[in-house]
Amino acid sequence: MMDIEQKLALAGQMMNVEPAEEVNAVGQQAGRGEFGRLDVPYIHHAIMPGGKRIALLKTLLSSVCERDCYYCGCRAGRDCQRMAFSPDEFARAFDEMVRRRVVEGVFLSSGVTGGGVHTQDRLIATAELLRGKYAFQGYIHLKMMPGAETDQIARAMQLANRVSINLEAPNTERLSRLAPHKVFFEELERPLHEVNRLRRLHGGGPSLTTQFVVGGADETDRELLLTASRLIRQTRLARVYFSSFTPVLHTPLENRPPGNPLREHRLYQSDFLLRQYGFSFDELVFDAAGNLPLGADPKLAWARAHLAHAPVELNKANRVQLLRVPGIGPKLADVILRQRRHNKLRDLADLRKLGVPPGRAAPFILLDGKRPPYQLSLWPDTQWSI
Repeated sequence: MMDIEQKLALAGQMMNVEPAEEVNAVGQQAGRGEFGRLDVPYIHHAIMPGGKRIALLKTLLSSVCERDCYYCGCRAGRDCQRMAFSPDEFARAFDEMVRRRVVEGVFLSSGVTGGGVHTQDRLIATAELLRGKYAFQGYIHLKMMPGAETDQIARAMQLANRVSINLEAPNTERLSRLAPHKVFFEELERPLHEVNRLRRLHGGGPSLTTQFVVGGADETDRELLLTASRLIRQTRLARVYFSSFTPVLHTPLENRPPGNPLREHRLYQSDFLLRQYGFSFDELVFDAAGNLPLGADPKLAWARAHLAHAPVELNKANRVQLLRVPGIGPKLADVILRQRRHNKLRDLADLRKLGVPPGRAAPFILLDGKRPPYQLSLWPDTQWSI
């Protein structure tokens, strides 16, 4: 028999591939005492949408699963140690952690047992205990199970601050290589649309996210971002998470090489362009194989193709045009718009004062009708910047 701490530790190890919110490395200190040790793999410092940081418990209700996803450490038939909480057991343990000020929120998922509908009932029952019996008013991110029914989705939305459904792959053909017995639209994509329909019906609701496994099914970046861009438009996704494939021992894909973290980063950069910079899918630059260039961030790749010979005049450009310039994000674009009401931007020193990195912007802009001086050394293939 495992105690609470052992269950949480085991579940936390299995949640490493499940991105949630903006979390830092596993095992950061989030409190003291029984549940607050430095080595725990289940408490994370998470950044909420408004920038607030909270201690987030990221865990499973159960690691027992009847599904046989090829990449997953919880897959049915894999020889490994398992754990499971009852809804009451988990809610009681979480309440104790809250009272000790060890955690302030929870991201709760689960392996599937007895079908997706039955598993969703157990997740909902747990959240109902937290909100009702224990009067928890903090942050809850609730995972939706494959095939969740409309009434279950509606109830989860009433209880949670965020709900999510993992697509795992961009389409049916790619999903068959990762999870051959999951049905792409009916079990995974349909609930995303149902969440958005209910939000429109009720004038609001929790935020919605999804996740893709990157590098596990020979999918291309074009496929991933085509599906992501469509769902951002259709379902108002707050975030799309890209999780690099990690081989797990004793699974059918254990000998497949791990995904490239730089590829994952390029996908995140492209997602930001789609959601926050006003880019369309058609503006993204792919290579002949349908993948993003790894040698340059996607915004720089677009600028090289479109702005090198048609630079943007920063004193006249609108916000959308400013956001196309490398080194200028939403905040800096607003700063530029405010500043030029009072003073014309004339040289790179003016940009430095505003916080704009002139080395990235210079090849693609005009200042008072003139190209600012720059050197070819300002054009390196940059790995991580956007």
